Amino acid sequence: MLDNLEKFCDLKRNIAEINIDPLQRGGILTPQARAALVEWGDGYSVCDFCAGMLDRIKTPPVEEFVHGALPEFLGTDEVRITHGAREGKFAAMHALCEKGDWVVVDGNAHYTTILAAERAGLKVEFVPSSKEPDYAISAEGYIQAIERAYEQKGNVSMAVLTYPDGNYGNLPDARAISDACHDYNVPLLLNGAYSIGRMPVNARELGADIIVGSGHKSMAASGPVGVLGGSEEYAKLMFRLSSTKKNKEVELLGCTVRGAPLLTLMASFPAVVERVRRWPEEVENARWFSAEMEKLGMSLQGDRPHNHDLMFFIAENLYQISLKAKKGRYFLYRDLKERGISGIKPGLTRQFKLSTFGLSREDLEKVLQAFAGIIESYEKT
Repeated sequence: MLDNLEKFCDLKRNIAEINIDPLQRGGILTPQARAALVEWGDGYSVCDFCAGMLDRIKTPPVEEFVHGALPEFLGTDEVRITHGAREGKFAAMHALCEKGDWVVVDGNAHYTTILAAERAGLKVEFVPSSKEPDYAISAEGYIQAIERAYEQKGNVSMAVLTYPDGNYGNLPDARAISDACHDYNVPLLLNGAYSIGRMPVNARELGADIIVGSGHKSMAASGPVGVLGGSEEYAKLMFRLSSTKKNKEVELLGCTVRGAPLLTLMASFPAVVERVRRWPEEVENARWFSAEMEKLGMSLQGDRPHNHDLMFFIAENLYQISLKAKKGRYFLYRDLKERGISGIKPGLTRQFKLSTFGLSREDLEKVLQAFAGIIESYEKT
């Protein structure tokens, strides 16, 4: 095995002209971040400048970023950098909940929310979504879920709302949900992995007590990297200092991201702030694109009108093609790739999700032409 290691050195990416993968659209680096990636790519590159607390490094300006710009951007009192949204969720749960407590979670939640709760020793009560095609989450659902948990003689120590969810791109009424949770003295954690860095999100205005985001999904960072913020009441518990290692925060194991992911997050931040201001244009493009896709025979699931770039489609016409195509259910992935489009997972035809984030109307027209051309080519056979 160790005699043939050259394969690990030639790590080129074979990527298409246009990528519509929701996981990647918001994580494409800015030119400034690409430069930072090279400059700060060596291991613990920022540690040359650290006096013991990562978030207090003054050069490069990590302290100003973490304790100034990010709290203002997120609408929180305190923020820390994490290795991703999932690590932020676990840190919050571990700090604020007692083992055996209940956490109330929306039915559209990402699997990592469940794993974070399991790792923290918590029980999960779900808020079911409405039936297809809406898959909606309501404040009333949170009330019922909290009461179900209390009926089981448990303590509900946290609620989590995925905003938006990673399947349908639904944006529930976060303010109404936070108000409902606060009526029961339950803090709300907002999972903004697909929102922070794409659209305006202010924890204070939404009533969220804790908020997590993903740098590599939505903040144009190389990752893995994320943000964890909270109001003063909860931040002092999440970011408590060790009793023995005086300048190290326990839940973060002292230090988190110590190199290129952090610096790319910082380098992209000005562009991220600017693009958030253009969010109405993104929504307009998403709505236009989904309407054009439905003209081709595909059906949008989730919110209508849609309020996010992440979209989920049911495509019975493409599924029928897969039953007779030589490439079977892999035909769509391969045919799109031949037309310069990537991002639909291999083997998916009957249902799939995609993102229009950051794509121009011209690019989106190319994507639509690719779908139309594929459908037309099989109709002729």
